[in-house]
Amino acid sequence: MRPLRTALAGVLLGVTLLSGCGSSDTATPAPTSAPASAAPGGPFPVTVQAANGPVTIAAKPQRIVSLSPTATESLFAIGAGPQVTAVDDQSNFPAEAPKTDLSGFKPNVEAITGRNPDLVVVSNDLEGVVAGLGKVGVPVLVLTAATKIDDAYAEIEKLGTATGNRARADEVVAGMKRKLADLAAAAPKAELTYYHELDVTPYAATSTTFIGQIYALFGLKNIADAAPDAAGGYPKLSAEFVAKADPDLIFLADVKCCGQNAEALAERPGWGGLKAVADGDVVELDDDVASRWGPRVVDLAEAIGAGVAKAAG
Repeated sequence: MRPLRTALAGVLLGVTLLSGCGSSDTATPAPTSAPASAAPGGPFPVTVQAANGPVTIAAKPQRIVSLSPTATESLFAIGAGPQVTAVDDQSNFPAEAPKTDLSGFKPNVEAITGRNPDLVVVSNDLEGVVAGLGKVGVPVLVLTAATKIDDAYAEIEKLGTATGNRARADEVVAGMKRKLADLAAAAPKAELTYYHELDVTPYAATSTTFIGQIYALFGLKNIADAAPDAAGGYPKLSAEFVAKADPDLIFLADVKCCGQNAEALAERPGWGGLKAVADGDVVELDDDVASRWGPRVVDLAEAIGAGVAKAAG
């Protein structure tokens, strides 16, 4: 559904280039005469600490433009969907999101301002979008790709504060934490190895990455951790490396973008006899769910848990 370069750009650009901004940022209301809990959603103005520094939002936004698929999913999950008037061309969930031809990878300030936004959310400050929108008085929240699970929670909470939906955002985060804990507790206690494939190159993800931390909840051992060059957590592995490691489980995050499945793996030189392929323990993930680290992380964990249960059974 996405070209390979787009799929990798969201992961590698967001994580390796801008991973310094994480859950250490907090969402705090600007000084007012009442505490943040005094009214549903919190009072305005509010100041939110984002990757681009403190961002002050004068009034509850009613015309939000989201140029981040993860942020789009989070906004709708916390009840801010009616406030969203436009999203980028990669935001395809939920179905009711008002998709446009706006680009998050090459944001055009003029095209964005044409939507008359009172808040813009992006995952990276590209093409001078923050400065450009700042000149016309439009606040921009830069929420970079989460590097750990707590980052994802924090970003959902920040969006809740910024949009006047903090109470609902807190509920979403609490639900995510509860569900992830339940899934991890229910998983079979088996010592299994796995390989998570980002693309057919093949690029993988180590345990230090966000995705690797989700797998760690299930006690799985990542074969990519032994790669000679970690490459910021996303090493390019050789086919021989994967074949030698012979993982118990293979998770594919390049199904929609690249047409990968168990049959395709079996045709790769030396892969037909891999344990996971021979035993039917190749799990085809939803590419989008596996690369957008917002509320649907729970869906990803459910898919991983189901794969673990099958392999261990």
